[in-house]
Amino acid sequence: MTSSVASLSLDQLSIDTLRLLAVDTVEKAKSGHPGAPLGCAPIAYLLFHKLMKHSPSHFKWADRDRFVLSNGHASALLYGSLYLSGYKLTLDDLKSFRQWHSKTPGHPESGDTEGVEVTTGPLGQGIGMAVGMAIAEKHLAAVYNKPGFEIVNHYTYALCGDGDLMEGVSHEAAALAGKLALGKLIFLYDDNLISLDGPTELSYGDNYLERFEAYHWHVQRVADGNDLNAIEAAIEAAKAETSKPSFIAVRTVIGYGSPRAGTNKVHGEAMGAADVAATKKFFGFPEDQSFYVPDDALANWRKAVDRGKEYEAEWNKLFAGYKAAFPELAAEFERTQAGRLKAGWEKTIPSFPAGKPVATRNAGGAVMNAIAESVPELLGGAADLTASTKTLFKPGANFHLDPTGRNVYFGVREFGMCAAVNGMAAHGGLIPFGSTFFTFSDYCKPAIRLAALMKSHSLFIFTHDSIGLGEDGPTHQPVEHLMMLRAVPDLTDFRPADANETAAVWRLALERKSPSFMALTRQDLPVIDPTRQDAYANVSKGAYVLEDVENPQIVLIGTGSEVWPAVEAAKLLAAEGIRARVVSFPSWRIFEEQTASYKASVLPAGVPKLAVEAGATLGWWKYVGTNGGVVGLDRFGASAPGPVVLKELGFSAENVAAKAKALVK
Repeated sequence: MTSSVASLSLDQLSIDTLRLLAVDTVEKAKSGHPGAPLGCAPIAYLLFHKLMKHSPSHFKWADRDRFVLSNGHASALLYGSLYLSGYKLTLDDLKSFRQWHSKTPGHPESGDTEGVEVTTGPLGQGIGMAVGMAIAEKHLAAVYNKPGFEIVNHYTYALCGDGDLMEGVSHEAAALAGKLALGKLIFLYDDNLISLDGPTELSYGDNYLERFEAYHWHVQRVADGNDLNAIEAAIEAAKAETSKPSFIAVRTVIGYGSPRAGTNKVHGEAMGAADVAATKKFFGFPEDQSFYVPDDALANWRKAVDRGKEYEAEWNKLFAGYKAAFPELAAEFERTQAGRLKAGWEKTIPSFPAGKPVATRNAGGAVMNAIAESVPELLGGAADLTASTKTLFKPGANFHLDPTGRNVYFGVREFGMCAAVNGMAAHGGLIPFGSTFFTFSDYCKPAIRLAALMKSHSLFIFTHDSIGLGEDGPTHQPVEHLMMLRAVPDLTDFRPADANETAAVWRLALERKSPSFMALTRQDLPVIDPTRQDAYANVSKGAYVLEDVENPQIVLIGTGSEVWPAVEAAKLLAAEGIRARVVSFPSWRIFEEQTASYKASVLPAGVPKLAVEAGATLGWWKYVGTNGGVVGLDRFGASAPGPVVLKELGFSAENVAAKAKALVK
């Protein structure tokens, strides 16, 4: 089955060039996954060379089709496609695959490589993010498009593998996509019958076509992954089905053309010099040349550059007409695409008077609705908990019934929800959020971590943030979650102590343009007098002095609801002649960004410190030191009314005061 390069059709030459570039990329690194690129190169070629609307010379063009490589281990396939298509990637970049500071890391990372839309590799999450991208496209099209001016009109394509479909998040995301009728979402499934451990029949027996059909997807099968005409016909049929997302199972051969074809031995390791040479011989390429790119193949692939410029020029002309006809909408579209907030939007944030206690979840809902009109790009929902998390726009349409609507009913799909939020953020033009109880951030954690890795503007709103929620008991009472999420790099933590801190948290979450989470209370909390304290200025520092005394003998540090037993404890201590400063500490991440002098002004050296937080004590020793203490939880909670649980587990003013007295010399 060998052939000479000269005798190959231009399509076949171009496909085989991609295949062998991927093989050489992995071989030079002595690390990677050559099997999927060898099998899936025809799919990638059709998309990047012919079917996708994209512009290699302007990757972030707003109306481009999006491509997600959900099986991110096949990164050599994506990098080769980007290089050949004319993106800002060179052969030298391919040669530095998986090396320090390379533009071609082991799994695709958004921000490192132009053309990579999202970071993938943790299997299944690409499926969820692609769903989020399609949600964003559908919403923005409904909001901005006008007759004759479809300025938002693109597809989201994704390539996925067996591992993606085995992961639970794929079920959550696929079911959501079907319910939301995402007609511009097209998945191509690398159906190669092999996973890392061996044949998929060892662990995987789903009837995946019936599965996706049951999710209300349009499903098709392509029997031969080398049949370009059949793959193209299936994609065109998918595009013609506008009321359902599409799933195309393409039967491929993993490691096609190599001596290890059809086995797990070609999945996740370099093939070795002998097998590489044999593979090149199979395709009729020079066996002794690495990174060989025939001129005809490169010229063929690079047609994508001029074609992309034409796509973009056509859209620019369309948008110019749109701008003339609808100047206000056009200005808003440009603003949101650039990630800029509307001038003066922060003036719509409410202030809460001292007096009546307010749960921070209720304050968060009030803020969200108050800013809704001035931040129209804010969109999201909860995992079947809007009544509890207060994350509902009122009035506001259901996205499923009216895609201009900003309320997305994600259902009980926490992981899928947060993965979709990341996809919506990656798409651009939106600031998305997802919400659930804080204890269920466990279900969300992989997507939160990926949001931080991508530095995406994803907001995660968690309520019922401590044992204070009460009767639902320890299954619903988060203990270790604050410390778990504080440990995630590049993720901003927010645990506000009252309604006005909550308002400040919302402002900062929107302004920082990076991922953050809010931990909000179910129970009512006192409100700090806004005439005495500037909540935004204070929260902008991460921690601040809420109540002060001259020459404090001890510093009481509280977060969220535990600020208040600290305040009351300070009063009890004062009655005994002990001077206590009270610090509210709504964000560790932001406090660490402050100068050393500011941090020392809040937490002075030589003064004992006692932290009070209804969560794991791990981590607090950084701030209280070995001579300080922590009133926290290194056990699970209990089922009882919230005030009873808090008192019994040590979060009374009396207990805090007693612990503080023991630290004062």
